[in-house]
Amino acid sequence: MPLILRQLFLFASTLGLCWQTAVAGDWPQILGPTRNGIAQDEKLADSWPADGPQVVWKQKIGSGLAGPVVADGRVVLFQRIGDNDVVQAYDAQTGKPGWKNQFPTTFRPSINPDDGPRSIPLIHKDRVYLFGAAGDLRCVSFADGQEIWVRHTHKEFGAREGYFGAGSSPIVVDDKLLLNVGGFRGPAVVAFSLDNGKTLWKAVKDTASYSSPVAATIHGKEQVIFITRMNLVSLDPGDGSVQFQIPFGRRGPTVNGANPLVIGNRLFATSHYGVGGLMVEVGAGDPKTIWENDEALSSHYPTPIYYEGYLYGIHGQERASPLHLRCVNAKTGRVLWSEDNFGIGTFIMADGKLLITKLDGEIVLVQPSPKKYTELSRAQIGQSTTRALPALADGKLYLRDEQFLYCVDVGR
Repeated sequence: MPLILRQLFLFASTLGLCWQTAVAGDWPQILGPTRNGIAQDEKLADSWPADGPQVVWKQKIGSGLAGPVVADGRVVLFQRIGDNDVVQAYDAQTGKPGWKNQFPTTFRPSINPDDGPRSIPLIHKDRVYLFGAAGDLRCVSFADGQEIWVRHTHKEFGAREGYFGAGSSPIVVDDKLLLNVGGFRGPAVVAFSLDNGKTLWKAVKDTASYSSPVAATIHGKEQVIFITRMNLVSLDPGDGSVQFQIPFGRRGPTVNGANPLVIGNRLFATSHYGVGGLMVEVGAGDPKTIWENDEALSSHYPTPIYYEGYLYGIHGQERASPLHLRCVNAKTGRVLWSEDNFGIGTFIMADGKLLITKLDGEIVLVQPSPKKYTELSRAQIGQSTTRALPALADGKLYLRDEQFLYCVDVGR
């Protein structure tokens, strides 16, 4: 079987159950249509002019760390203005503001001064699902932003805001919305009805992380993979039954922020704070550890990219250690190269290239290869801290810093 067909078969078989409605040019949820940072149908320029790619438009926005999502020619952003969480739609081509709705919020930050939402919205069919930093889970209409239902999860399930407020993004599987609620002495994961928000099942006792779940079919079993505060957990999306649970995390002032990656019949999880990277193989019995260490790829919060047998990601903790961009052999955990002191950044893979958005608002285009670091272009876009995950749709990169939402033409 040719290499490209093998890759497409692997991609479809491991992610087959879960990505329902996205079409080419959409980026409807965290890390894109397949929730792994890979855009299948996008074409990127091979390099940018000396003054950088064109900024098509920008809009002044409120506070928040939630990245934008895109569907049907519309960008949706979750932000805070004053004492309200605000969901706002924009025309993807022009940036013209569309519908808007707002909801009172009680969130008060304790560590990071940003007081806005952290969780990236999820667009599914004709609805948008929002999870505010104070634990309010809302469903609004994609047509006009009007509220359809709301659940106050922190109050209802006894969850705590944690170090930075609620920040895990929900996932849709079949007719359910699954969320890492993290009830204190209660359920870590709750399934809600898409239609009316009714609780369908609850699973696992643990508190919440900042990691967002992924879904896959592995060895014929449908499963949703969560990284909670202290565990890597596989659940049956039908009833919430635990298929396996592996300790992953450390007590104390630590955070699990990166999403799990599905790589065929293997799973990769990564965190900093002495937790490290973990690769396990999922079979009929208990998962088998393939490799585990804290030296190769221990990510503070960016989710690495898996591409053609290799992991590309940031090793290190923001503000506490050097931050290195690395290529790691996914089979062995061996570091093949390291671009030291690169800084922290988030990743999108498209058209055989890595598009990295750095904390200082710079974007970097990299040619992925296990042989060496090859930089194609870089440009300064954001003018302040740019921590939110960006979106890529129809050749346009949508990213937010502390002041603006930008639309940047990076396509060809």
